[in-house]
Amino acid sequence: MTPALDGIRVLETGVLLAGPFCGQLLADFGAEVIKIEQPGVGDPMRQWGRERAGGHPLWWPVVARNKKSVTLNLREPRGQDLVRRLVATSDIMVENFRPGTLERWGLGYEELSAINPRLILVRVTGFGQTGPYSGRPGYGSVGEAMGGLRYVVGNPDAPPSRVGISIGDTLAATFACVGALCALHARERTGRGQIVDSAIYEAVLGVMESLIPEYAVAGYVRERSGAIIPNVAPSNVYPTADGQMVIIAANQDTVFGRLAEAMGRPELARDERYATHVARGARQAELDELISVWSAGLDAESLNEVLERHGVPTGHIYRAPEMLADPHFAAREAIVRLVHPEIGELPMQNVVPKLSETPGRLRWPGPDLGAHNSEILTGLLGLSDDELADLVADGIA
Repeated sequence: MTPALDGIRVLETGVLLAGPFCGQLLADFGAEVIKIEQPGVGDPMRQWGRERAGGHPLWWPVVARNKKSVTLNLREPRGQDLVRRLVATSDIMVENFRPGTLERWGLGYEELSAINPRLILVRVTGFGQTGPYSGRPGYGSVGEAMGGLRYVVGNPDAPPSRVGISIGDTLAATFACVGALCALHARERTGRGQIVDSAIYEAVLGVMESLIPEYAVAGYVRERSGAIIPNVAPSNVYPTADGQMVIIAANQDTVFGRLAEAMGRPELARDERYATHVARGARQAELDELISVWSAGLDAESLNEVLERHGVPTGHIYRAPEMLADPHFAAREAIVRLVHPEIGELPMQNVVPKLSETPGRLRWPGPDLGAHNSEILTGLLGLSDDELADLVADGIA
């Protein structure tokens, strides 16, 4: 089946994660993503990641999957001119340089939109394109801190912690992708493109639930709470007889009633101390202790069986080994395997979400640097082989 974004051409000029993850999402759903990289250097993501296989990093094949790599030196006039020629036939351009960088290169939106009025320019930065902080360098960690996430992650008796992935960057990139798709839809009405301005700190702030009105209206500053969300109970990690930890989420009134039945204590659901969401939240620690005593008397398999039989949401805390072995992951193809020319079989997470009629799919892992120079620069732009060779010799491509 033809993917949803088939026929959409994207130029990705950003590096690291905040811009390239947006490009990954667009490529997952069939857009032709042409990734522009510095000749001889490439995106630093080519070297990032903790583990390697045969000298090859394992993060790059994921974030650059389905993309085409073209090398162009954007600091040189000839490289900039080739980008302008690519812009003429493109729908979206993604960048995550510091504000003003594209403008210094003669690639600002005013110039690009004069070439192609339908172009959508997606700009991902730490602090956005405007405001007093716009010129600051802004990595994901800073956006996570200023957007409010860092302060609430971790245990209350420890300093602020961090989520173990680059969540600020990927949130900003995901919102950037949403913005790009909105702009594509708007273009159907107006015939014109626009700028999508996604700031990391604002993307993090955007998922912080009721944190702002809780303080502004009620004077409450949300604090670190470890494994729980305060006043949402029961919803925690509970011990088992065989030393495992199981998530039980029964904070809705009807679901708590089913948990009480599973525990053999149906009267708990009628007890005024636990009968309502507010009452359970007020006695969160007391209720967690009560459930822990019960769960610790069962091994994990038996605990899951009785909870599932009573319709109570439950699950193990998975790592990669459990994901790869789980039959549900396999049945839904949540993890797929591509073939990397040097690494061999390479499992990675599949496209999310699943579309019934125009699904995304994975076609190839992240390519070698400049692997598509000939296809794009000679095939698409019409350069001769000699012209391409001259660009390579001069460090332009």
